[in-house]
Amino acid sequence: MDSFTGKLAVVTGGGSGMGRELTRQLAAAGCSVAACDLNPDTMAETVALARAEAPAGVLVSGHTCDVAYEDQVLRFRDDLLAEHATDHVDLVFSNAGAGGGESFVNSERWVWERIFAIDFWGVYYCARAFLPLLIASGDGVLVNTSSVNGFWAALGPGMPNNAYAAAKFAVRGFTEALIEDLRSNAPQVRVALVLPGHVGTNIIRNSIIVRGLPAPEHMSDAQVEELIPPDARDKLAQAGLLSGETTAEDLRRFLVRINDDFRDKAPVSAAQAATIILDGVRAGNWRILIGQDAKMIDERVRAKPEAAYDYADLFAGLTGTGGDQAS
Repeated sequence: MDSFTGKLAVVTGGGSGMGRELTRQLAAAGCSVAACDLNPDTMAETVALARAEAPAGVLVSGHTCDVAYEDQVLRFRDDLLAEHATDHVDLVFSNAGAGGGESFVNSERWVWERIFAIDFWGVYYCARAFLPLLIASGDGVLVNTSSVNGFWAALGPGMPNNAYAAAKFAVRGFTEALIEDLRSNAPQVRVALVLPGHVGTNIIRNSIIVRGLPAPEHMSDAQVEELIPPDARDKLAQAGLLSGETTAEDLRRFLVRINDDFRDKAPVSAAQAATIILDGVRAGNWRILIGQDAKMIDERVRAKPEAAYDYADLFAGLTGTGGDQAS
């Protein structure tokens, strides 16, 4: 697929981050887009931006959908087919994601399962819903977003990342298994796997919202104190991220600051990441790494798999490891 002009793309998680930038860049390239997001307000903002940049004849539609629920994915599919008056789609970007469920030991079970449902079942449900429509296009591409945490299940010392990493490993395995499956049974479709490192997005803020909480600046004292319990505050203080004595307002400001820093100080912006993804799809790549951190960790884990969780050995000679959670 050397051009997106005249195609129809589906993008999940289109309300912000890489999903928003994929929607904008696809539309600007002459590709109609049906995007969805859990947040209808941010989804509407994306649609307005994409429509303003799209050439005549390009249709951009926005839909509300929680990809963790198959019935909502199916409704999204049916709605976009009606709105775009089509019987097929050409590209599907399963990009929606959230972080959380850090500890299998300590995290609440519903939080762990909520994050896993968004990050893996959302990809699976979209593949189930849209694969027949990709086959019908005759030249379809399914693009699934995993993560650096799809081949390295950690964030570093003292920072477990259980639900997110488990889901992203599952996305990677599912997508790689589709390579031969599609080659053998649906050669009209190919699959691509996206593996981002630290990309500048609002995933910290959005991951709080998918847990049913308000955005950090609107959280009550009780909510923010429950989200960051005393033991977590002690660890953050030991790391120099919080003072020893903190108020609820201090915690609110901390959450806002770390989200803004994660987004604004990232080595790769969401717009740059979307460009890398689209260039990779056009080039026919099945594996798309984003960021020097992802490339470095990939190389080191492959070279010394038994040292993957011996951080001093894995990152010997480096001053930092980079981050993740980029959807």
